[in-house]
Amino acid sequence: MTHDPSAARAASGPGGELPPGPSSIPALDADTSTDAGAGAPGPGSAGDAPLPTELSGAARRLFGTRLDLAAAYAGLLATDGVVRGLVGPREAPRIWDRHLLNCAAVAELIPDGATVLDVGSGAGLPGLVLAIARPDLSVVLVEPLARRTAFLDEAVTRLGLRRSVTVVRARAEEYLAGDPHARPLGDVVTARAVAPLDRLAGWCLPLARVGGRLLALKGASAEDEITEHRDAVERLGGGEPVVRRCGIEVIDPPTTVVEVVRERAVPPPGGKAARRSARPARDDGATEARRKGSRRRR
Repeated sequence: MTHDPSAARAASGPGGELPPGPSSIPALDADTSTDAGAGAPGPGSAGDAPLPTELSGAARRLFGTRLDLAAAYAGLLATDGVVRGLVGPREAPRIWDRHLLNCAAVAELIPDGATVLDVGSGAGLPGLVLAIARPDLSVVLVEPLARRTAFLDEAVTRLGLRRSVTVVRARAEEYLAGDPHARPLGDVVTARAVAPLDRLAGWCLPLARVGGRLLALKGASAEDEITEHRDAVERLGGGEPVVRRCGIEVIDPPTTVVEVVRERAVPPPGGKAARRSARPARDDGATEARRKGSRRRR
């Protein structure tokens, strides 16, 4: 593993130093003079998803001085996230252990100042959690569904994270087909509960720079997926998949992550034409006219 975390982060967790007592509301990242509505009060207060007492120590280790920001996001998931169908009603009581802490633990695998692309971000898991826990990261949330990107846009604004988080409505292949200056490759690409490892590698590895990594949050099937899809990952330019356990002695159970380094660039099927085909087609009427003319000539 190449990550060499600073001594301060190793001692206090990815969020920064541990506060001595109950955490105070952290300064927001966004410039509220330019981001209308950033930090504005509204639905989704911390009281809607209270932090269980038995998890408070782990939460402080993982979020540090940004624990209140994590609590505000938990409130959004428990209210707007449930109402919009992004989080199941039965998940609301388990937002902290099943979602926030599970995702935040992955921050230990991410180097300082990295660009992180979160593919199929959904309600922001794990990308938005990582942006909260690690203010040094630049995070891009890549999500194709409009109702989800609407929620993500609103959450990023209300949490004051506009300076470090970008929301892009696109599939993975559409992101890759976009302007490379506006849509950079990632040092790290994350995905959670999206697809089996072979398909996930096909979508995500091209979004990582060569030498960058895919971090796929997985469950008990991680070892079996590696055995089944190792050859496919290698054909896609990935190195040997490795299982990592994150948050050991902090959360129980630890988060299971499959890590794959992108060792080489593999051209997509069809080359440039395939990339162009991922872009929405435009038709100003000329195409149909040419078709009609062709039929008349026949």
